[in-house]
Amino acid sequence: MARRTPLFEAHRELGARLVEFAGWEMPVSYGSAIEEHHAVRRRCGVFDVSHMGEIELRGAGAEALCQELTVNDVARLADGDGQYTVLCNERGGVLDDLVIFRLAPERFLLVVNAANTAADLAWIRRHARADVTVDDRSDALVLLALQGPESERALRTLTPLDLTALRPFTIRDTTVAGVASQVSRTGYTGEDGFEILVPAADARPVWDAVLAAVRHCEGLPAGLGARDTLRLEAGLPLCGTDMDADTTPLEAGIAWVVKLRKAHFVGRNALASQAAAGPERRLVGLRLDEPGIPRHGNAVWQGGARVGTVTSGTKSPTLGTFIGMASVAAAATRPGTAVAVEIRDRRLPAQVVDRPFYRRPAPGASHATA
Repeated sequence: MARRTPLFEAHRELGARLVEFAGWEMPVSYGSAIEEHHAVRRRCGVFDVSHMGEIELRGAGAEALCQELTVNDVARLADGDGQYTVLCNERGGVLDDLVIFRLAPERFLLVVNAANTAADLAWIRRHARADVTVDDRSDALVLLALQGPESERALRTLTPLDLTALRPFTIRDTTVAGVASQVSRTGYTGEDGFEILVPAADARPVWDAVLAAVRHCEGLPAGLGARDTLRLEAGLPLCGTDMDADTTPLEAGIAWVVKLRKAHFVGRNALASQAAAGPERRLVGLRLDEPGIPRHGNAVWQGGARVGTVTSGTKSPTLGTFIGMASVAAAATRPGTAVAVEIRDRRLPAQVVDRPFYRRPAPGASHATA
């Protein structure tokens, strides 16, 4: 039976269309996923992402464990700083991508993908030594994502925290709607925004207050449908769809997150070898020249040869074009390369393009065309 977040009844009261995702019954939309997408691009939207996992590491060996298991460098993090990173297996394959925060010198919070929470927890515990406490806090916390150019204006009415001073990938203890919370400037949409961690027991009043503030800014509650099109426009890979245990971060186009200068971490030898030789395939962006939605598993062709496979795709609500991501042979990764995507026995012409497909306007610029 699918699990439900503490906000399930709130979603049902709002008339959400509910679907099973990663073992959870989640809102895919509350009305039109396209309207929710545009609300986030133009104003703001709030998502319940409480299906995500939260794992806390505490103790003298917490930093060393994070360094051993993740490819980025946590030694660079001051208290309250965070970073995007990846857990890899010994072959360099992606077990999960996550955000990790240093809450204190010997205390870290890992926010992991819902589908991988149990496996991540087992992996971490397998490697943890006696000087680290591994605490699964997933059931104790609710995570809200407030995203969009008006998100700061909406949240400012509910918290004493100086949001203007809150830099991307930082987290602070504060209150939201009078409830003790942690607020970070992070998200998965390509827009400015915040993620709010609150105790599960206090989730409903915080959700109601944030939603009221969002509506005051002419925003909307948003579901997983909009979240997927937003992240795809931003060129953000989805673990399990665009990358997996047989895909390295270098092949997934996120080589920047791998810090090979670290003396040791799980997967380092394999990644160092691949970096020296160059990956044989890589995740790229595709833009179709004709109408057609690329789907996971569709073949990508160049001339008469199959050169890759689509990992995800959609019609971009913001751009009005048909876009996707695909894992293709290294020789076909240059932007501007002409390829074809096989959709329903037709090979539709497409081009390899840079990711992201969409970049948010500079501060002060209009979102009116988004």
